[in-house]
Amino acid sequence: MTDEVLPGRVTLAAVAAEAQVSLSTVSKVLNGRTDVAAGTRDRVEALLVQHGYRRRKSPTASAPLIEIVFHELESIWAMELIRGVEDVARENGASVVLTESGTRHAPGPEWIEGVLARRPLGVVLVFSTLPAAVKEQLRSRAIPFAVIDPAGDPEPDVPSVGSANWQGGLMATRHLIELGHRRIGVITGPEDMMCSLARLDGYRSALGTAGLTADPDLVRFGDFHPQGGTDRADELLSLPEPPTAIFAGSDLQALGVLEAARRHGLRVPEDLSIVGYDDVPVARWSSPALTTVHQPLQEMGQEAARLVLKAREGAVTNTRMDLATSLVVRGSTAAPASA
Repeated sequence: MTDEVLPGRVTLAAVAAEAQVSLSTVSKVLNGRTDVAAGTRDRVEALLVQHGYRRRKSPTASAPLIEIVFHELESIWAMELIRGVEDVARENGASVVLTESGTRHAPGPEWIEGVLARRPLGVVLVFSTLPAAVKEQLRSRAIPFAVIDPAGDPEPDVPSVGSANWQGGLMATRHLIELGHRRIGVITGPEDMMCSLARLDGYRSALGTAGLTADPDLVRFGDFHPQGGTDRADELLSLPEPPTAIFAGSDLQALGVLEAARRHGLRVPEDLSIVGYDDVPVARWSSPALTTVHQPLQEMGQEAARLVLKAREGAVTNTRMDLATSLVVRGSTAAPASA
């Protein structure tokens, strides 16, 4: 068994004695082995956390891997984040492994068992929250972590990377207002995600600054996927007084809005203007090409990987980093026909 305890900390033998298990069982728990009863694992984990156990950092203790954790791997924007992490991993002689957490936002027990067994250089989580027990398990094994676009407001001890979502929502909506649109719909992301709410706040701020009243009938929460964009846009376009423009909280949702416009017999941008968010490669190849908010996804992946590696070296990385967004104007927006 290669695990050692830092000076002044409890010994593994003491943990084993208090948990009334063998030393080899404690070692199995530490190494993420699955052949330990759930109750025993929980008891040992609780004692490790209670006594502040920390694994001694060792250059041979971890595989040269950076692990990226998504709750789903279906989205196009995921590839941009992966490219960013891969860039930094490659520069540092490491590889990248992808995993799905298997839950909506928080990593599940199967994932944590696997990552403890793999013992990567560090972990980058996307759209996640980290329960206190998971944070302690990672820290006790000297596995640093960072979160990209955390689902909720991250705690001060969780390094995170995001983008200026409020500013992005403001820019997208202001662009439509400057074109002459006054009835502007919005389809943001899930209601329990911080980036969705920030983009919605930016939308509302742009309307308020222009002296326009935000109509709650024009607000929809989506899921960042094309079908969700189509379904929510169909609701908006079926209103007695439909919007002349829609701001979609992701490019994939914006593609769904394009489909809804086609079904309603509307031309884009002559009858309906559409703004997306992310600026993934497909945005420039849609017909018409999407006006969108550029979110620096690749750079976000790079910065998250750098945070993890700096933490590995002992640098302080308890920080929140928000990268700038910018508006990219293409063919899907124009002045309303009535203007």
